[in-house]
Amino acid sequence: MKNLGIWLDKEKAHLVTLENGNEDFKTISSEVENFHVHGGSGTRMKGGPQDVVQDSKYLEREKHQLKNYFKNLVQEIKDADAIAIYGPAETQMKFKKELESNYKDVDKKVKTVSVVDSMTHNQVKALIRNFFN
Repeated sequence: MKNLGIWLDKEKAHLVTLENGNEDFKTISSEVENFHVHGGSGTRMKGGPQDVVQDSKYLEREKHQLKNYFKNLVQEIKDADAIAIYGPAETQMKFKKELESNYKDVDKKVKTVSVVDSMTHNQVKALIRNFFN
């Protein structure tokens, strides 16, 4: 039986595969850009020139990059028999929603989705090992 645990955030995903007593650890980079939007007043004077910030453009680009990231992850995890998903913030929930809507066969294999703060590689391995034992 091939059990797979994944800890993911916007920057990277750590995949731990447990199969026949063997443990495999892999990291996948997301390539989602960090957007630091600069805008507002270019002067200290009240009523000075204003820069218009197009947040929707950045959010739309990030949405497409996340979709691409999730597509790559699905290719890596689709062969697993059971999947556990962990991560900080809401990235793991977005991934679960993506699985529910576009990858129903993979979504059926998900056993848990939990919020877990940043962890070292060994902590990720231990968390996933403990979940499947």
